[in-house]
Amino acid sequence: MSERKKLVEVYRACSEAEGRIIQGLLESNGIPSVLQGNAAPSVHAFAVDGLGEVKVMVWETHKESAAKLIRSRDNA
Repeated sequence: MSERKKLVEVYRACSEAEGRIIQGLLESNGIPSVLQGNAAPSVHAFAVDGLGEVKVMVWETHKESAAKLIRSRDNA
């Protein structure tokens, strides 16, 4: 039986721009990712009550390595 892949959230950005920075960090280290948001960035450039927030999603198998990489960036 094949294992189903599942996307999980590893970071919640305040804007698409911030989400793309995190996405670039992950992907430059070999971790594929996608951005998921609820509003068009042209309408909500910044988060207000959650509007404009962007979730950075990775495959569950990459969750730990992605989180570690993001933490190391935040500590730098």
